[in-house]
Amino acid sequence: MRVLVTGAQGCIGSWAVKQLVEQQIDVIAYDQETEPVRLRLIAPEDQVAKVRFVKGAIEDTAALKQLVRDENVTHILHLAAVLMPFCQAEPVRGGMINVIGTLNVFEAARDAGRPVRVAYASSSAVWGPSDAYGEGQLLNEDDPLKPSSHYGVFKQANEGSARAFYLSNGISSMGLRPWTVYGVGRDRGLTSDPTLAMQAVVLGQPFQIRLSGFMDLQYVEDVAAAFLRCLFAEVEGAEVFNLRGEIVAIEQIIETIAQFRPEARRLLSFAGPQVPVAYRMDDSRLKKMVPGIPSTNLVQGVEKTLSGFQRLRQEGRLPAL
Repeated sequence: MRVLVTGAQGCIGSWAVKQLVEQQIDVIAYDQETEPVRLRLIAPEDQVAKVRFVKGAIEDTAALKQLVRDENVTHILHLAAVLMPFCQAEPVRGGMINVIGTLNVFEAARDAGRPVRVAYASSSAVWGPSDAYGEGQLLNEDDPLKPSSHYGVFKQANEGSARAFYLSNGISSMGLRPWTVYGVGRDRGLTSDPTLAMQAVVLGQPFQIRLSGFMDLQYVEDVAAAFLRCLFAEVEGAEVFNLRGEIVAIEQIIETIAQFRPEARRLLSFAGPQVPVAYRMDDSRLKKMVPGIPSTNLVQGVEKTLSGFQRLRQEGRLPAL
């Protein structure tokens, strides 16, 4: 077994690579970034040394196909993407990475000369804002998708492409729709602000979360584990699942941080819009088809994240904001 992780230098990618190494699974980390900055925040050097890092762009069709074919890749965890603000500012470039890049992954699996399973990151951004649905509606995978951003539209297209590759080429895949992922290593995108708020408190700095309203918070270690469970699940077809965490208001996030670091109440504030994505999701289909999906509650996840940042600060390795 050999796993290729695209977007491996990102937050979820780094946690997934760490877990693969801990499971003694051969892993190739594919990314345009060459330094495993986030992996080094969460993994010791002996684990980092076991990873083969390959520099490359997800849009490079030929390079990706050759890598999958020549390196005997059997599984692909596809996480490479650019986030919502980038896609809104540069939709053509965002589409090249998020849509064409995903097509490249499936073509590489198709042309590998061996069966290759795929798990990939879709997004809860395939949903429109909450007011596009019934009041308090719990959304399941059969409900209509009404994305309100280029990013969400791209992710919806990727779900359709996955189905088409299964119907045409028999490539089995599973897509997951995370909402807000938090934890050490989450430092990009608008919804990174809850994590950056925890980092700021450990640094003793004020920080304003640029959002208000509600979020579905999902601890990154759980999210990475969920992707790997889907990657290795022996389920045929092209499945896509909601991934649910814990729904909280922004002020509740601050209060939870303050349970461990009381200074959070004076250092943290929030202002800004509600993320235009429905946050009430039903994850029962995922739990039924892929047993053992982990779920860390908010208090435990915040404690783990703060402890991780505190360790890094004591080691002199906590990045400045």
